[in-house]
Amino acid sequence: MIGAIIGDIIGSPYEFHGRLKTTEFPLFSERSRPTDDSILTIATADSVMHNTSYPDNYRKYTRSCNAGFAPSFLKWAWSNAGPYGSYGNGSAMRVSPIAWLFNGVTAVKREAELSAKCTHNHPEGIKGAVATALMILSARKEKDKEALKSIMQELEYETEITINEIRPTYEFDPTCPGCLPQAFRCVYEAESYEEAVRLAVSLGGDSDTLACIAGSIAEAMWGIPENIRKEGMDYLAHYNPNLLTVVSEFEGHKLR
Repeated sequence: MIGAIIGDIIGSPYEFHGRLKTTEFPLFSERSRPTDDSILTIATADSVMHNTSYPDNYRKYTRSCNAGFAPSFLKWAWSNAGPYGSYGNGSAMRVSPIAWLFNGVTAVKREAELSAKCTHNHPEGIKGAVATALMILSARKEKDKEALKSIMQELEYETEITINEIRPTYEFDPTCPGCLPQAFRCVYEAESYEEAVRLAVSLGGDSDTLACIAGSIAEAMWGIPENIRKEGMDYLAHYNPNLLTVVSEFEGHKLR
């Protein structure tokens, strides 16, 4: 989960301001901040740890944090409406805690579906959450990038197009189908957490969410360098120290 949050913070300056097509950029800057990706990831962890409903927690965190939520999600959060058929990448960006708080493919898949379908009940929205959670579970247990590819292929995602092929023409795409294959390739072609996140930002698309998803998988594969972890958590604490308290609680709950 921390990998998702730090990826989000690293990618945040480039989502709308000067999208990059290079891996050469400062990991953190004065414009780095947690976005809705981090807030809803933490809300997911909170829901699991305290056995509260996903929609209740998503609404609670959205109403208490100003973090660039999508208009359709905000409309849902401020009403009592049901799911709205989304297949946006929000279901994938927030799912990472589930892969650390549950063991086994069946349990993780079931819980990922539950976390998604309260808002993102389109089949592609649910599939994006499941794919991300299963890759994190696989990475933390097997440390095998080929196993990640198998998960993606079983779920009928593109896996063979390379980052160098994607980058020149890739544009902002906030959907699961337009984000999951790219985030996967960032991890598949990397050899470290930092490299995976840099590749994600370098695509020049929905950079905070690409880096959030890639970072969530990369953390499970390689861990996070201590200096990057510390700086990222400092940004989170500066934004809202209460969120850091939930992250610390999660670290005590997660399965190793």
